Amino acid sequence: MKEVSIKVEGMSCQHCVMRVKKAIDNLEGILSSDVQLGLVKVSFDEQRLDVSDIEKAITGAGYRVIT
Repeated sequence: MKEVSIKVEGMSCQHCVMRVKKAIDNLEGILSSDVQLGLVKVSFDEQRLDVSDIEKAITGAGYRVIT
């Protein structure tokens, strides 16, 4: 299990939070996620996922990952 925090730009309301959470939770290998305005904390199985997969889900939902 690996845990990461990812800064996200563009979320401005609870709807944005739920959209990002849904995109992340749909990934195979996510163990838990905590999404807040501007920040995503995720625990995942690194045998099944990479951080880049999570970042792609966030950008696919319409938001920008800040590195």
